[in-house]
This record gives sequence, C-alpha cells and structure tokens, in this order.
Amino acid sequence: MPDPNAPEILMTGPMMAYVTDQLKARFVVHELWNASDRAALLAEVAGRVRGVAAGGGHNRVDGALFDALPKLEMVASFGVGYDHIDAAEAGRRGITVSNTPDVLTDEVADLALGLLIATVRQLPQVDRYLREGKWLKGAYPLTTSLRGRTVGIVGLGRIGKAVAKRVEAFGLPVVYHGRSRQEDVAYRYYPSLVEMAADVDTLISVAPGGASTHHIINADVLKALGPNGILVNVGRGTVVDEQALIQALKDKTILSAGLDVFEDEPRVPAELIAIDHAVLLPHVGSASVYTREQMGQLVVDNLVSWFDGKGPLTPVSETPWKKA
Repeated sequence: MPDPNAPEILMTGPMMAYVTDQLKARFVVHELWNASDRAALLAEVAGRVRGVAAGGGHNRVDGALFDALPKLEMVASFGVGYDHIDAAEAGRRGITVSNTPDVLTDEVADLALGLLIATVRQLPQVDRYLREGKWLKGAYPLTTSLRGRTVGIVGLGRIGKAVAKRVEAFGLPVVYHGRSRQEDVAYRYYPSLVEMAADVDTLISVAPGGASTHHIINADVLKALGPNGILVNVGRGTVVDEQALIQALKDKTILSAGLDVFEDEPRVPAELIAIDHAVLLPHVGSASVYTREQMGQLVVDNLVSWFDGKGPLTPVSETPWKKA
C-alpha cells in the first residue's frame, strides 16, 4: 500500500496488472472507469488529484476533465498516439502530457510489414482455403506480389522510418509524404499526397490522428493509387475516409487494403468486414506482452519522475518541458 500522503492520481481506464500494481504501490489511485457515479468521484477527488494515467484508446482527456481536476499537473498517456488527449488545451493550462514513444516503434513496424505481406499474398484467405478443405479440389489462385512495387509512406516519424528501413530490406523503393520535407533522409519527398499516390502502388499510413490528418486519404488519393493499389494503415483510422475506402474496394478502384485501425474503434462497418479480400486486424500493432509492458513501464516512470521533481521523461510537443 502507498503512503496515505502519497500523490493522488486518476486512472481513466484499465491497464494491465503490471502497470496498475506499480501505480498503486507508489500513488493513491482512483479508478474512474470503476466508479458507479463518475461525476461524484471527480467531485470528491477534485482538490487532491495531481496526475492522470490515461489508457490509450477512447477515454477523452480534455477540457472537461481538466475543469473537474483543478490541481492537475501531469497526464501520462499509454501509447505513442495521443489524439484522445487535448494536449494543446493542456499546454495552455500548464498541464504536462507525456506519451510512450520509441518503445513500440519496432513492434508496430514489424506488424506493418506483416500486414503488408498478408494483404498482398492474401495469407488469411489462403489459410481459410486450406482449413475449408478446398486445397483437395485444386490449388489456390495466384496472388499479386511485392516484387516491382514502390511504397509510399504517409507520416515519416519514428515508426515511419522503421517501416521504411524494413521495406528497403525487401528490396523495394521508398518515397514519403508528410507535413514537411525531412532533410536528413534520402527518400523522395512529395508535398502532395495525391501526386505520391499516383506514382506508387502501395501506401503505408503511419500518420497520427487529429484534425490536420482527418480523411487525408480520401477518394481522390485512392483513385490516384489505382487498380493495383494496396493501402496499409497502422497509424490512426481517422486518417482514412472509411466510406471512400469501402467504395474503392467494392468498385476495384484499388486492389486491396490491410487495416489495423479504424475510424470508430472497436466498431468496424459491416460493409468493410464483408469485403473478403481486405485484411482486418483489431488494432494490435503494439499488442505483444513485451512491448505493452515497456509502454506501461514508461507511463509509470513518467509519473514517478514528475512527482520526484525531475520532470517528465517523454513530454509531447504541445506541452514542452523546460528544465529550470
């Protein structure tokens, strides 16, 4: 049990026991998702809670929560993406936000390449073909190939660069689109996503969510990608106009898609599920025991460092931390 005088924090959603046990040993923890009356809990702890441990996903951490917790100093978020947190508003209020970069980079990049191969070579469909006994009646039809493809990466951040490195190892050329050109990389930069899509046949999106990237992969981009085109998304579902993608898959405007993320998770449109040649995963990019423990440890370490007076370990850009 923690010292009753230990800092008090709020957990917005459940986390793995590896994380929760450490937090409860170090802090007085209030579990918002377990409260029968959330408003009452927030009112009760309003003057005492100084930190938030925010699970990744769909629990909003925004101005309403900041209003309810006037003593809040620090939000430690689980995950590299933090579009469920209004970090800009946190910054305006002097609240620091941290995320968990780097520790999940390789896991998500590995998954992106696995999803690409599964989509191109139709591995889930081939597996089902065998299990249903269809091989006894004849060979599975020939699939498309990675050979001869050019890959355009949407969002060349930490994970995007790790994906690019793996794509290069497969012998494929890489180009990229993002908010601006990066002078320290040799890949060709496209300021226009439509123009890049027209010049490649494979898009891998690792772009973060938020207003600036909402639906940037739209009907025009998919049309430019063309009938041999493959779209893989391991970034955020909101980057892709899901209805436009469904229509493009139905009309064979593009060849196929491999998706680990969706617009309204965990709700996936029935129309998309019905498209047999698409490969769909339930947002498992970082979902290994090893990587999730590393991410959780960084949540704990950020909070401990903050309340030990050492500042955050991995603050996000909207809430820069400047050492005194």
